[in-house]
Amino acid sequence: MYEVKVETSFSSAHHLLNYKGKCENPHGHNWKVEVIARGGKLDNSNILIDFKVLKKTVNEIIDYLDHKDLNELKEFKNQSPSSEFIAKLIYQKTKEKISQIQRVNVFETATSCASYFEDEEK
Repeated sequence: MYEVKVETSFSSAHHLLNYKGKCENPHGHNWKVEVIARGGKLDNSNILIDFKVLKKTVNEIIDYLDHKDLNELKEFKNQSPSSEFIAKLIYQKTKEKISQIQRVNVFETATSCASYFEDEEK
């Protein structure tokens, strides 16, 4: 198996719903995002997926989230925009265009990360 990973980042605000504590108040993060693709077959150039293609696809999604109040986006209507939920959103939107997506990691801080991936046994 082969894996490739691209990293990017965005800044946005959010507040958590159904949460008691500081994070129920509006606040912001400089989010770091890692998107990992996996597969066992390389193309004729011995490439799993072109980094340029992966970066372009991911950055289209990141541009949509950047400098926004995430709670105001339709995808988070009545949903708490947690790191886990953000990772799932990025995963699903990327997977629509690139089938080899395996996992998305979203860092709120340098030491706090949430991941989303799908169970391979589905």
